[in-house]
Amino acid sequence: MPWQPASRSSVGKYVNRARWFIGFLVEYGAVTPSTDELPGVDLHEVQIVAFQTWLRRHRGISERTVRRHGRMVMRLLAGLGPDPKLYDARLVRQVILDEAQRSSRANLKTMTMALRGYLKYLATQGLCQRLDQAIPTVPQWRLSALPLYISTADVDRVVASCDVTTPIGIRDHAVLLLLARLGLRAGDVSSMCLEDIDWREGTLCVRGKGRREIRLPLPQNVGEAIIDYLREARPPAACEQIFLRAVAPHLPLASATVSSIVKLALVRAGIDNAPSRGANLLRRSAATSMLRAGATLDMIGAVLRHRSVDTTAHYAKVDIDMLLQVAQPWPGSASC
Repeated sequence: MPWQPASRSSVGKYVNRARWFIGFLVEYGAVTPSTDELPGVDLHEVQIVAFQTWLRRHRGISERTVRRHGRMVMRLLAGLGPDPKLYDARLVRQVILDEAQRSSRANLKTMTMALRGYLKYLATQGLCQRLDQAIPTVPQWRLSALPLYISTADVDRVVASCDVTTPIGIRDHAVLLLLARLGLRAGDVSSMCLEDIDWREGTLCVRGKGRREIRLPLPQNVGEAIIDYLREARPPAACEQIFLRAVAPHLPLASATVSSIVKLALVRAGIDNAPSRGANLLRRSAATSMLRAGATLDMIGAVLRHRSVDTTAHYAKVDIDMLLQVAQPWPGSASC
């Protein structure tokens, strides 16, 4: 067979692998960042890869967040410059202020979080002075809005919208039940493995943010939906994860795909006024449903694995009838 030059996509894969390997060596201090030996590899990219490796090892955040932080820091590096030793508080503040002119407040808040982590990483590696405290705070009322959710009846319509006579419908039915009954995140579902389920005890081990583990009771209908998927619809593939793509190659579902399952189910159920269309919608709906069924905030926080009770207290605002009973007249109003 005659020799053929490698395609552009193949070359790109090899270059990306080289970047990851160089970033790994940089993060361990085995080499000094340099692009002389590898033309086409930008020094910024090497630094970002090393930063992402550090995040995976030391911060315990999801892979999706790792990639997002890398993209955001890469965007800010154009203003910071290539040499971390030249960074100072004035430069860091100016980069954030410049970014504030072209980004939304929510996006800017995430950017400051990513940059704060990057500056901490550089300081731990001795590449720059401690500057994470120099990042200005983005003003934002914490938990000021009402939770975005749909009613219990609408949740049932979403779950029932799946065509369980098809492999995709059987899979999506199990996924939606996990989201709606246990309040799982999209990443919890996509990373779920068979060994996480204790069928004898009827529990499910969930590994959430910060690498924390918790065992949740597995409702019977959820367990039966998972068994139906394993027996009748799951493709034969050597993957640890339970839920796989229906079309070859049969890879594990991505978090974005789990959210897409919710979005499509909302369309099938005819729910056009949903306040959001991702997996978190069913998570918030599960929390509000538990609250209205009489569950305490501590119980809801345990199921949703909230680190702070303030986050769980956010859901207390959905009980409008109870709030009306304790609301006081506004000072100076006619009712005073």
